[in-house]
Amino acid sequence: MKQIVVKVSLVAFALFLNWGTLSAQSDRNNSITTAAPFLTINPDSRAAGMADAGVATSPDLNSQFLNPAKYAFMKEQMGVSVSFTPWLRKLVDDINMSTATFYYRLDKMQAVSASLRYFSMGSIDFTDNSGKFQYSGKPNEFAIDAAYSRVLSDKFSGAVAFRYIRSDLTNGYSESGDLKAGNAFAADLGFYFKQPMRVNRNDAEFSAGINISNIGSKISYDGVSKEFIPTNLKLGVGYAMELDKYNSIAFALDLNKLLVPSNQIKPDDAGDDWKDPNDDKSVPAAIFGSFNDAPGGFEQELQEISFSLGAEYWYNKQFAIRAGYFHEHENQGNRKFASAGFGLKFNIFTLDASYIIPMVQNNPLANTMRFSLSFDLSDML
Repeated sequence: MKQIVVKVSLVAFALFLNWGTLSAQSDRNNSITTAAPFLTINPDSRAAGMADAGVATSPDLNSQFLNPAKYAFMKEQMGVSVSFTPWLRKLVDDINMSTATFYYRLDKMQAVSASLRYFSMGSIDFTDNSGKFQYSGKPNEFAIDAAYSRVLSDKFSGAVAFRYIRSDLTNGYSESGDLKAGNAFAADLGFYFKQPMRVNRNDAEFSAGINISNIGSKISYDGVSKEFIPTNLKLGVGYAMELDKYNSIAFALDLNKLLVPSNQIKPDDAGDDWKDPNDDKSVPAAIFGSFNDAPGGFEQELQEISFSLGAEYWYNKQFAIRAGYFHEHENQGNRKFASAGFGLKFNIFTLDASYIIPMVQNNPLANTMRFSLSFDLSDML
């Protein structure tokens, strides 16, 4: 019974974090759900201003979250960044994500980085099976990362990141004593390519990137059942161009797909003991099988791919305006939203902020804002 409760809770929570709307509750909904869905939240305000497009944009201090391979081409010697994201403010007022990132260039060829993501679910009242109040707790999840990036050629770089994940959904409370915090380990693999060029006698650059994140173990909350974490594939291209001495513009396009088993539609004639055939899949089998396991065939596989399209304008390399559009098929969560953002760059720090504008009704993340503050600490060395 407890295992069922845990699974239902995880699914419901994942749907909220994946921005499922009322339309996602229809019979056509086939959204993919995972444990620890906070790992899919992008805390970088710059990328958020471009609708989460960022795997192939120019390097910045928050590259850890979308493609750490970009760090290899950072010009700064060292820096730190902090971000804050109020989450689901349309529903509650005490859920948020806080992050901190550190970057350091070892030499012209290598860089290391680290980050901490802390997701607070606010205050939740826990009850027993009869509905009797037990206590108020503050469930939380966090992930600690460390990454190494290296220049592989004058135009190409690669990176690997390692991650520890802890998901505490009950603060240790369990009426029968069989629930506990879940733990998992994962790795990211990323690559970044850039090609400088000249267009109309102005500098320009084409870029491309790929990042496979959260390749790792399953997570368990009861020591018996195990859930997949959100292994994710992100592909992207970018193009940046100087318009003149003071003005520049950049565009980015990202494609995104979860590398976990597709949701299997429960047959109408199945009993309550129906078992998802994906439960027993290994992580490698799930990753490679995620490209052809959709019960709806190739059409559904295409529906599982979302895309982000973003643009960024800079004036005098000090003030930026950003905009973007994110699209997800209505059968996979129906996330459709526009985004806007800005950036202010000073001598040693940069302030970025973003804002979500939903394109569908009843989006629980409507009007979500994100804030990032980055510091260039190169002068301290």
